[in-house]
Amino acid sequence: MTAINEWIDSQVKGSDVVLFMKGTPAFPQCGFSGQVVQILDYLGVGYNGVNVLESDDLRNGIKEFSNWPTIPQLYVKGEFVGGADIIREMFQAGELQTHLTEKGVAVTAEADAGQA
Repeated sequence: MTAINEWIDSQVKGSDVVLFMKGTPAFPQCGFSGQVVQILDYLGVGYNGVNVLESDDLRNGIKEFSNWPTIPQLYVKGEFVGGADIIREMFQAGELQTHLTEKGVAVTAEADAGQA
């Protein structure tokens, strides 16, 4: 395993919810990352935002790590959940909230599919 893969693995396993994104939760630098931040913030989910723009190794490494071509990428309890489209669809269907709750992640807001 390469050094970047080991680092990504430690991030994924070190927090219950990790969002690999472009920018930071306070200042997303792409619309898709911003959408996922809005959903997680709306649900009141605590998460660790990792800015992939800080390193080419990280930006490329996360795609290889997950075998998923796009960013953002959301991980819950060490498992890859999906990118922006999947997260948005899961949220609108109420599936994201259920998934988080089933994994033991606190969600403070009930879903209203019209919100996101």
